[in-house]
Amino acid sequence: MNCLHSSFILLSTCGIVTAASIGADLFNGKDLDGWVQRGGKAKYAVEDGCIVGTSTLNTTNSFLCTARDYGDFILDYEFKVDPRLNSGVQIRSHSLTMASEITWEGKKISIPADRVHGYQIEIDPDPKKDRWWSAGIYDEGRRGWLFPGALGGDGKVFGDQGRKIFKQGDWNKVHVEAVGDSIKTSLNGTPCAEIKDAMSPSGFIALQVHSIGSEKDKDGSQVRWRNLRIREVATVEIGTITAKTVSTGEPASMNTLTAAETAAGWRMLWDGKTSEGWRSAHGPDFPKEGWKMENGLLIVPESGGLESAAAGDIITKEEFSDFELSVDFKITPGANSGIKIFVDPDLNKGAGSSIGPEFQILDDERHPDAKLGKDGDRTIGSLYDMMPAPKTKKVNPIGEWNNARILSTGNHVTYWLNGEKTVEFERGSQEWRDLVAGSKYHVWPAFGERASGHILLQDHGNQVFYKNVKIRDFVKK
Repeated sequence: MNCLHSSFILLSTCGIVTAASIGADLFNGKDLDGWVQRGGKAKYAVEDGCIVGTSTLNTTNSFLCTARDYGDFILDYEFKVDPRLNSGVQIRSHSLTMASEITWEGKKISIPADRVHGYQIEIDPDPKKDRWWSAGIYDEGRRGWLFPGALGGDGKVFGDQGRKIFKQGDWNKVHVEAVGDSIKTSLNGTPCAEIKDAMSPSGFIALQVHSIGSEKDKDGSQVRWRNLRIREVATVEIGTITAKTVSTGEPASMNTLTAAETAAGWRMLWDGKTSEGWRSAHGPDFPKEGWKMENGLLIVPESGGLESAAAGDIITKEEFSDFELSVDFKITPGANSGIKIFVDPDLNKGAGSSIGPEFQILDDERHPDAKLGKDGDRTIGSLYDMMPAPKTKKVNPIGEWNNARILSTGNHVTYWLNGEKTVEFERGSQEWRDLVAGSKYHVWPAFGERASGHILLQDHGNQVFYKNVKIRDFVKK
């Protein structure tokens, strides 16, 4: 089926949204182009227009993953599974090259490097256990069962329903809505699971073949998928009506706010289309050349790797003091860039970048700057040239999206990379001034101590992509 490039509106309703079957095929019906296997060594193949996963002895959970991430979407697919085999479909999932850690309900949960983790829409018909939890929501590699489980649902009631609606030995249809912090599922037309959870707003989709250990009776058991289709969703306001826009192009959910974000005081700092609210760090207007705005992405192009020598840095027209900033970014191999706060554009009017405390964005493995400075204080997520991010930081691979979050309250500032704190500092403190004295910024009097300043996205001569630039300003105007 060919992808449709038009979009339409779905008015918000309670329960599961039903819509005409438009969208994009995740699977072309012929081969596994566009998919990447992670985890174990179970076999995946294409047979009769279906993806077939075959269990393999003594291997870990295996995942056939989409090559790109998805944020807000409506997903439909069909599956047929051997009753001996547990399986599932991952959504908003990740596999990081470094070990990471999350904290949930006061408990720290460690995630090993390369471990696929994230929400799984379960394929769980278990005649032996008489459980029947298909279309439930499991948090693979992290928290376990969410529905039924930690975020709602009664296991017995859910299982009784599943026993009635699951089609053993036949094709089953699953419908998934993931919009903002809401995830809903249905199985064969019956609503099943519903949770509110914001731990993973985006990630890849993956087809799981569960590990079977040494259970020889399960070796060679299979699960099949077909008719995998996705419709990407953006929440928009039409008068007083909240609606969802569904499209098959570049993710329409970019550069928008959920109702919860709006209620919490967030607003878009970049509108996803124009230069409104931004200007050059060295002039009143937005750069006429260099920076591009395409398909909801703000792009600084490759220009040879020199600092602010081509299009130049861009800054907000507004100044900020107490705020929370969130920015998604994606870098190319060897790239260097940064996000600066409390910027004074009247400093350093000559060559080079404008001055302000920087959240470093860098390809640590390839860019030489990672080995300069002190103790890694020029690596990604660091306070550039002053405080290093921990070596255990969570960095998504080159070509995948990362998130920078900066919280400034009074003089206290905290950086997060992909949800994990990397540095914390108090501007103007004696420790701060000692750090400044030992950095490249020692030539600037009272560096970083302005009461307010601009926010800056840096042009360092390498191609970098930005989206979802949003802010909460805690100062009432």
